[in-house]
Amino acid sequence: MPLSAFRSQPDPVAADAWFAGDTGQALLDSETACVGEALRQRPGQAALWLGPAAAAMPEGLGAPTPLRLHWAGGPAFLGQLRCGLPLPLASESCAVVVVQHPGDAGDAHAALLEECARVLVAGGWLWLLALNPLSPYRLRWRGHGLRAREPVTWRKRLRAAGLAPDSLTRGLGPVWEVLPDAHLQDGVGLRAAFLLRAEKRRLPLTPLRKPRALALPAGTPA
Repeated sequence: MPLSAFRSQPDPVAADAWFAGDTGQALLDSETACVGEALRQRPGQAALWLGPAAAAMPEGLGAPTPLRLHWAGGPAFLGQLRCGLPLPLASESCAVVVVQHPGDAGDAHAALLEECARVLVAGGWLWLLALNPLSPYRLRWRGHGLRAREPVTWRKRLRAAGLAPDSLTRGLGPVWEVLPDAHLQDGVGLRAAFLLRAEKRRLPLTPLRKPRALALPAGTPA
């Protein structure tokens, strides 16, 4: 295969095409039940779902339906809203945020996770589904504008955003064959993707500096 067939830079069009094809659909179908579990975690409360356009809507979701946005390259989204970062959502307005296969946004990953943390309520959860760079399945997405990072990298990013990641990372999806496999295993192993959950705790992981009291001039009404 010529070198030109392998892309060294993120390509959202090629990534969308891969997820819409057989190999990408096998992975997304493996994750449908997991996404559904996440979106049903807090019944009756708002949820945000950021993911590929080709992902199927899980069955059995109650009201309100999640706000669903698709990756459009970098920190941009399409779907029920057309927007970028910061997200046009109120702070602490979502009980659950699902981040499914974020495109390689470079430095925008930090901004994305900070926005997810901002819109989460205290005690809310972020569910991250990401590609496993150690899986043999990586050869099937190679050259399609997708990049994978190990769980340790995502843990650091989640902590930097003020979230508390679970101690356990779980693997799911196929290993090599193009067949859906929704079974969640403890540890990533060689599965094509992994699930990492993180909580927005009521107290931040890093103590915040107490704001300096603002002195009012004499005679200023309260």
